[in-house]
Amino acid sequence: MTDTSHDTPDPITVAARFNGPPGSANGGYVSGRVARFVDAPAVRVRLRTPPPLETPMEVRRTPGGGVHLLSGEELVAEGAPAPVPQRHTAPVPPAEAERAQEGYRGLRDHPFPTCFVCGTAREAGDGLRLFAGPVGGDPAATTVACVWRPGPDTTDTPMEWAALDCPGGWSVDITGRPMLLGQLTAAVFAPVRAGRAHVVVGRLLDVQGRKVRTASALYDGDGAELARAEAVWIRLREG
Repeated sequence: MTDTSHDTPDPITVAARFNGPPGSANGGYVSGRVARFVDAPAVRVRLRTPPPLETPMEVRRTPGGGVHLLSGEELVAEGAPAPVPQRHTAPVPPAEAERAQEGYRGLRDHPFPTCFVCGTAREAGDGLRLFAGPVGGDPAATTVACVWRPGPDTTDTPMEWAALDCPGGWSVDITGRPMLLGQLTAAVFAPVRAGRAHVVVGRLLDVQGRKVRTASALYDGDGAELARAEAVWIRLREG
C-alpha cells in the first residue's frame, strides 16, 4: 500500500525488533517503509547511513515524487520512482528450497546473527528466519533459495521488501567479509498470504571491488512471482 495521502507524512519509527546489524534497522525493512510514500510501480531506495532504531525519523517529500528520510538533519535514506527491475531469477519449488536451506552459509558463521530477516539467533515468530542456501547442493552456487511462511503480522509490503533483502545478499559468501545494503530497487506485484509456503530466490549478478550487485524474487508456492528486486551492497573494508 502506498501512503501519499498527506502533504506532510507522519514520522517513521522503527521498533528495535526490526534490526539488521546490531544497533541499526534492517535495510530492506526500512526501504519498504520508505517505499510506501512513493506512488510508483517500482521504487529505488538508497540508504545513506545506518537507519536508527526507536527514533522518530522525518519523511520529506522531494520533487519528482520522491521522499527523503531524515534523523534530525541527517539524511538516512532517499526513495524515488524507478523502472521495474529485470527478471533475473526463476522460481524454485518449495521442496527444493527447503533442501537448499540446509546449506545456508549463515549456519556456520553469521556476521549479524540477530538480524530480523536472516539471523540464526532469532526465534520463530520473532524474526523471519530466511536461511537462503545454495540451490542444487553446490556450496559455491550463486543462486540461493529458502522457504518463507509469513505469520499474521508479517504480510505487509515492508515485510516483502525485507524478505527480498538478505536472501539476495547470501548469494555471495559474506561470512569472511560482511557487507551492508546500499540500495534496493523493488516492485511488489501481489501480497503474500499468512501461513502459506512462499519461496525467496537470490542470485549474484556481479562484483566490482567492494560493490556487489544481487537480484532477488519472491514467489508463491505455485511459482507465481509476487515481487522482485535488485540490490547494491557495499563490502566492509578489511581490517
